Amino acid sequence: MKVIICGAGQVGASIARHLALEDNDITVIDTSTELAQRMDESHDVRGMVGYASHPDVLAQAGARDADMLIAVTHSDEVNMVACQVAHSVFDIPLRIARIRKQAYLQPEWSKLFAPNHLPISVVISPEVEIAHSIARRLRSPGAFEMVPLADAKVHLIGVHCTNSSPLLNTPLRRLTEMFPDLRAAVLAVFRDGTGFVPKSNDQLRLGDDVHLVCRTADIVRVVALFGHSEAPARRLVIAGGGNVGFNLAQIVERHMRGISIKMIEGNAARAELISRSLRSSTVVLNGDALDHEILEEAQVGRAETIVAVTNDDETNVFTSLLAKRAGCGRAITLLNKTSYAPIVAGLGMDVVVNPAAVTVSSILRHVRRGRVAAVQTIGDNFGEVVEAEALETSRAVSGPIGTIGLPAGMMIGALVRGGEVIIPTSQTVIEPHDRVIVMATSDLVRKVEKLFAVGLEFF
Repeated sequence: MKVIICGAGQVGASIARHLALEDNDITVIDTSTELAQRMDESHDVRGMVGYASHPDVLAQAGARDADMLIAVTHSDEVNMVACQVAHSVFDIPLRIARIRKQAYLQPEWSKLFAPNHLPISVVISPEVEIAHSIARRLRSPGAFEMVPLADAKVHLIGVHCTNSSPLLNTPLRRLTEMFPDLRAAVLAVFRDGTGFVPKSNDQLRLGDDVHLVCRTADIVRVVALFGHSEAPARRLVIAGGGNVGFNLAQIVERHMRGISIKMIEGNAARAELISRSLRSSTVVLNGDALDHEILEEAQVGRAETIVAVTNDDETNVFTSLLAKRAGCGRAITLLNKTSYAPIVAGLGMDVVVNPAAVTVSSILRHVRRGRVAAVQTIGDNFGEVVEAEALETSRAVSGPIGTIGLPAGMMIGALVRGGEVIIPTSQTVIEPHDRVIVMATSDLVRKVEKLFAVGLEFF
């Protein structure tokens, strides 16, 4: 597959890294010579210097025979024009654009991106995606990851192993014996910064970060088995009234009744605008989130959760630390710089949200071939959890799971058949139209696509 990526920032580089591992032909365009050169040298892709919306630059990038254009520059307008040129001049079939300004995304302007206007195949709004991602974590405070799959019949959850978990030092194969009615399967384990797809003899240890798939009805029980019994938030403080904070407040107001919100925003005009746009029950404070008096006014010490989502990583980290020190039960921290992650992990941050990872997962959902319905990246380029539909002619339905030749590093965690959730064994046979949840390391994702491809496409 030939892909042109416009923008070599965190999101563009992450997508290029994912797709390059699968032997795709990737060209990345950026106006920065340094970023373009870095793509050439470190990601095994072609880096080009130029304006991604210019037809001559796209032509040099190979747009005449490209299969896809992904526009993720820092400018919404450049992303939109790049998609227009890709369609009008080069007839590139799939065009994905990151659009961040909410003014473009209001429902009344939805016709803007129609094929006969601005022909964008898929619009990705990172701030909205991030806000929904944080809202899901608020619903289950013991989990650091929460992603619905298969029409929300199952969830991918991430949870930290505490010393009160009865699952520690027990082979995973025994979990079914210990909890026969529990529909859950461990997909990936991160230990001391290294991830692996576990085998049945592997054991969980104190401090492991575990990604697993489970039936939605079992989420509370599964989280409790890892030693977490935190109650859902009733008092929430949001530090930062930008698009993420504002969208999060709206989601909580609409869908999570009973939660009181206090928001801290440094810009007076923005604080006044937010105050007029949100319900009167949401208190908006104008001030610095690092100011002790503002935090006291927000009653952060009585809050169950603080969500730090300002535009500055350092402010988010220190706001979270101050809130925890004041007695706040849980901190959800937005962190753009991935280099900070190892340091922050030891500071008591309960959940770290990486905007680039959220956006990459959204984009990969549309990049994957075959009957792929959802994609969630795991770790820093470790792997992906893929939801795919099995078809009559795909290899996935050729026999029991134990006979279809899954390589090490790939596992099938769950099937959804009608309304039933099945945690499969090696003897389970996948049936046509099953929704299948697959874990695969990054180098094996292409094999997942082939596993669910149809007919001659597989051969």
